Amino acid sequence: MNRPLQQTWDLDVFFPGGSDSPEFAQYMNALEADTNRFRSGLDALPSPQTSEAVAALQGFVERLQELQTRLRQAAAFIVCLSAQNQADRGAVRLGGRLDGIQANYQSAMTRFDVLLAEMPDSAFAQWVGSGAMAELAFNLEERRTQVRDKLPLEQETLVNDLAVDGYHGWSALYSTIVKQIQLPYEKDGNTAMLSVGQFFNQMLKEPDREKRGRLFRQWEEMWTAQEDFCADALNRIAGFRLQLYKHRGWDSVIREPLQNNRMTNKTLQTMWDVIEKNKPVFIAYLERVAKLMGVERLAWSDLHAPLEGKDTDVSYDRAAVMIEEQFRLFSPQLADFTVRAFEERWVEAEDRPGKRPGGFCTSFPISKQSRIFMTYSGTGNLSTLAHELGHAFHQHVMNELPPMTQRYAMNVAETASTFAELIVSDAALKQADTREHKLFLLNDKIQRAVTFFMDIHTRFLFETRFYEERKAGLVGPDRLNELMIEAQKDAFCGALSEYHPHFWAAKSHFYRTSVPFYNFPYTFGFLFSSGIYSRARREGESFEAKYIALLQDTGRLTVEQLASKHLGVDLEQPEFWQQAVDLSIEDVKQFLALTDEG
Repeated sequence: MNRPLQQTWDLDVFFPGGSDSPEFAQYMNALEADTNRFRSGLDALPSPQTSEAVAALQGFVERLQELQTRLRQAAAFIVCLSAQNQADRGAVRLGGRLDGIQANYQSAMTRFDVLLAEMPDSAFAQWVGSGAMAELAFNLEERRTQVRDKLPLEQETLVNDLAVDGYHGWSALYSTIVKQIQLPYEKDGNTAMLSVGQFFNQMLKEPDREKRGRLFRQWEEMWTAQEDFCADALNRIAGFRLQLYKHRGWDSVIREPLQNNRMTNKTLQTMWDVIEKNKPVFIAYLERVAKLMGVERLAWSDLHAPLEGKDTDVSYDRAAVMIEEQFRLFSPQLADFTVRAFEERWVEAEDRPGKRPGGFCTSFPISKQSRIFMTYSGTGNLSTLAHELGHAFHQHVMNELPPMTQRYAMNVAETASTFAELIVSDAALKQADTREHKLFLLNDKIQRAVTFFMDIHTRFLFETRFYEERKAGLVGPDRLNELMIEAQKDAFCGALSEYHPHFWAAKSHFYRTSVPFYNFPYTFGFLFSSGIYSRARREGESFEAKYIALLQDTGRLTVEQLASKHLGVDLEQPEFWQQAVDLSIEDVKQFLALTDEG
């Protein structure tokens, strides 16, 4: 690997000039015009009752996949522009324009789905039974089935058009307001104004418990001041969903997220049941951490706090080498891909002001490249870097598949990323040469498991209960606080001394209109990848081909089919989930042994 590595990504290879790029302006103009023509063409198609009409519809399948690819390319470029510079108003305008084009495309796809549903069963079976359509059979059948559960075409089209400035508008307004919030933060006698994301990160990693508590109270006070707006936005988003579900004849708020994630409710409930059964192990961990901190019970603000001790400082260049070396032990293809990503500047890692917080990976399907966004400020970001490289590899192995089969769900989207993260975190643990360093790494790893098993469970319980109450009318801030505390107490088994009542306001995932129930897929992905990682540890390098084959099927099978075909397991039964949880239990046992004072 060539070093030193640059820590800024290369976007000019796609469209030179950033948000003012003339090339991207032309790209957007052509995309908008072609989307309009695509929609008009579909509107003019007859119902596919004859072989001629079926052949005409088939001609649109290639066009819709090409448009889907171009839309993804545009969306990736815009999200990268927005992330690297939050003050880029040009990127905001481009995003607004793309929203309109995507809504138009979505309306066209609704028309396409209706035509699929109108095709006689025998004709459809023959159509997807051989030839070019055979490899799209799962995806076409999925669309055909789902559209039959929705409203008539004209009404679904109206819903899509109105949602841009209505339903999705509430989400955009929440983001706009939160981006403008600043909180004072004192350090070394100086006061700086931090964004919400910056303040939250400082609060979580603050080593002094008394100061961390003060920051948490400041955090809660700020959200109390915003609670009326946040409650209004959350209620309106939920109200829109509930009304839409009612008109579609859907009686469960979990129906859409389960459908989106291609999984059954039995699989979801089995996963939560296994987690609930094993929570006493993680309560023991929380109790041990409380003892180490010298308190009876942890507060919510303690859940991500570092233990005493210091992680070793690893430079960005060294981190890249470590990741490549560990990946190579499991998958030479993953390692080679990682070298390419670093050398071709696919990663934006520079620590500088103006960037948005957090990390993500996005794909440019026309270019068959990905871009990774994060801020590398030390070893604590090592697992994040590995995580995002896993996402990029997932897309890499799917690049030659038909675009329609590349669209995998959120729950399996976390598979390759968490798998990559586990490789690196386990390697770091094995290489730790002091008790303090090993404890530091173990604690960090278990904290992530607690997030998936308890914090994410909190969010799932809260949303389920909130939507039930929302059916009867608006739910005020005080009641939202009560619902959140109840959910946190249930998810953490009453193990905490203090909770986060305004978490419903602070967590942006509740306001994501593109993905309902933006919670349980994370836990699924963590455990699914843990189970795969357990298998990989047993099989060694011979597992690479099986792993890649599994990833390539993530966009064309249900999760139950995926697990059965590639792992030989039944996700509706507890055995696989228990084996996956056992990996985290091993970490807890090791942590308890290292901290046992006898």
